[in-house]
Amino acid sequence: KQRFLDFDLDILSSQVTVRDALNQALDEEIERDEKVFLLGEEVAQYDGAYKISRGLWKKYGDKRIIDTPISEMGFTGIAVGAAMAGLRPVCEFMTFNFSMQAIDQIVNSAAKTYYMSSGLVSVPIVFRGPNGASAGVGAQHSQCFAAWYGHCPGLKVVSPWSAEDARGLLKASIRDDNPVVMLENELMYGVSFELSEEVLSKDFIVPIGKAKIEKQGKQAYYLHLAFPTSLGALEQGCQTQGPWGGSGPWDA
Repeated sequence: KQRFLDFDLDILSSQVTVRDALNQALDEEIERDEKVFLLGEEVAQYDGAYKISRGLWKKYGDKRIIDTPISEMGFTGIAVGAAMAGLRPVCEFMTFNFSMQAIDQIVNSAAKTYYMSSGLVSVPIVFRGPNGASAGVGAQHSQCFAAWYGHCPGLKVVSPWSAEDARGLLKASIRDDNPVVMLENELMYGVSFELSEEVLSKDFIVPIGKAKIEKQGKQAYYLHLAFPTSLGALEQGCQTQGPWGGSGPWDA
């Protein structure tokens, strides 16, 4: 058995939820690199609004898992500044609707600094949290920002749907030297997927910007983002290719 905080995993293959996959990825990357830290509302003592950071504060303490005031503009600016200074922050939004309070920090300060500095200043930061519609949330908490951020120069945008993609894309995003927006699906947090020994390896990543072929086929090229919409087509006998793990950059 391997033990990731409060989650027991079989070494050969395991049923792992998307929530636990994200938790594992954060745990491993914070342990791997002392420059990585997590900040956001309720991420520490409360373990996160969706329990993505469960157990991390107890393991790493206040300097690596930081509860912030309810001020997205403030803590996002702190995170961007920390990235410019050489750290690797993971900035969590309780919902990406709240990222609108910090939009200038994301699309200008984070996304443009590398170019404005002629490549002298990198901003290795991850903005992550639930995006889009969910169950029982208000209209102002239900918007999808994939197109917004996908059209913003300087940002890489990823959106996982399975546990494998969540684990691999988050690890890849944290290691990337560019700002990455990771749009998660709240409806998928509790869904379990089987993960192989390869995927459970601490070195496993899902490359950003490369489409993932689920099934090789000749009848159709079916591309989907973030949610398993092609499964119905597969059940009807349509051979498909997908999913596409991000809305930018584009892997044609």
